[in-house]
Parts: sequence; structure tokens; C-alpha cells
Amino acid sequence: MNIGIIGLGLIGGSMAKAIKQNTPYKVFGYDRQDTIIKKAVLMGAIDEMLTEDQISSCDLLIVALYPQDAIDFVKAHANSIKKGAIVLDCCGVKRVICQALEPLAAQNGFIFMGGHPMAGLAHAGFTHAKKALFNNASMVLTPTKGTRIEEVQKIKLLCESIGFTNTQISTPEEHDRVIAFTSQLAHVVSSAYIKSPSALEHKGFSAGSYKDMTRVAKLNEAMWAELFLDNPEFLAEEIDGLIQRLSQYSKAVKENDGDTLKELLRLGKERKMIIDGEKF
Repeated sequence: MNIGIIGLGLIGGSMAKAIKQNTPYKVFGYDRQDTIIKKAVLMGAIDEMLTEDQISSCDLLIVALYPQDAIDFVKAHANSIKKGAIVLDCCGVKRVICQALEPLAAQNGFIFMGGHPMAGLAHAGFTHAKKALFNNASMVLTPTKGTRIEEVQKIKLLCESIGFTNTQISTPEEHDRVIAFTSQLAHVVSSAYIKSPSALEHKGFSAGSYKDMTRVAKLNEAMWAELFLDNPEFLAEEIDGLIQRLSQYSKAVKENDGDTLKELLRLGKERKMIIDGEKF
């Protein structure tokens, strides 16, 4: 199988490295930075640069770009994509991608499948790409209703071969609703939390909880702003819900209401234990 990877950043570069290490497939890669392509070839992450002519020879195209760039690339090359080939995107939102590319795939005879690898690092770019990035991670797939089970299985097996231990089948809407909580809200909270004036004085007073809360504040603002604005209603709902819940804690503290504060903390603890499958 010939695989083309468009975008050799953290995710695309890690995909390339993992596929080359764990499969016999030939990997073509493209990045807007020519130096990255050359580096990927020299490191053995890809076999060759993905050219316009080679797109038509690929059985699978993995598009690891920002959402609008992913849409634009597939639209611009739709006529060159091999009939029956699978196009898999790796964007952190799914509705805007699927709405734009599913009809295009049907019109041009290729298969589009939404994907979201649930893995990442605080640093971006090919330099930080790792062949083990997806070990024990989950891959979310949003195949269209007409996609044959054999095609989904093909992607599932590829994902397993490069380290993923779970393949979650979802819809674009369910994905965006859940991801607003599990990923996007966490980045918003971390970004807001680190802006406290006290953060400038934390040295010597912080431990694991501070590190956990601030890790994802070192984000790529251009990418995350685009992801947030591609999922506005679900993310805004999560932010507003968090503000409402935080106000309950603030009120209890201001009013010195120990009973209410203990109850809020107890309910939070029990919710976490339920989610983790623990008894209380």
C-alpha cells in the first residue's frame, strides 16, 4: 500500500515515523517547508516527497493540517485522488471537515473518513515527532454511513500497527461535543489559570497539581484558536457551565459556608471516582 502524508508536523511526522517503523508500506510525504521534507527523507521517516503526480498512486492519504488548510488541500487535489482511495484527516474538529469533504469524496469516487488521534505533546513540529507518540492512545474515526466495514477495518488495523490500542467510532457531532470537554475546555482552563498574578510567584510553592493544570497552556495559539472557533457552541456551553460551577465554590468560600463547600468537594470527588470505576 502506498501512503501519502500531507503535513509533517508533530502528528503527520509521527504518523510517518510510526508507519515506516511498523509496516511494509511505502510512505510519501509533503510539507510546505522543503527543509522538513529533506529532513524526513534523510531520517527515513518517508521514502520520497509526495508530488502532484504521486497523489494518484496513493491508496491512503493522511491529511495532518489545520482544519481550513485540510479542506483546501483536499478540494484542490480532489481530481487527482485515486478512485477508491481513502482520505483520512487528523484534525481536532470533525463537523466542519466532514461537511466540506464527505460530499466531495462522493462526487470524485474516493472515501473520506474523519479521524482524530488522541495524542500530542506541548511542542509542535517535525523535530518533536515521535514514532511512539500513539502508543496506548485512542483514535477516533467518523466514517460516513455508506463506508464499508472493510474500509474502516483497514484503518483500524493500520492504527493498531502503529501503537493505538483503541479505535473509537463516532459521529462528527458526537466527537465535537465530547472533545469540547475532554480537550478544548482543558486548554482554555489551563490558559486562563496560568494568567493569575500568583503564577509569577509560584516557584518553591508548586507541585504536581500546578504542573498538571498548566501543562497545556504552552499551546499553539493559531491552531487552537481555529479549533475553538470551529466548535463554538459546544465549547461555549462547556465554558459557561464551568463558570457557573466555579461560582458555587466562590460563593461558599466568600460566605464561609463550610457545609456547602464540603458537599461541593464531595460531589466532585465522587464524580471522579465513578468515572474511574472506583467504589466509594
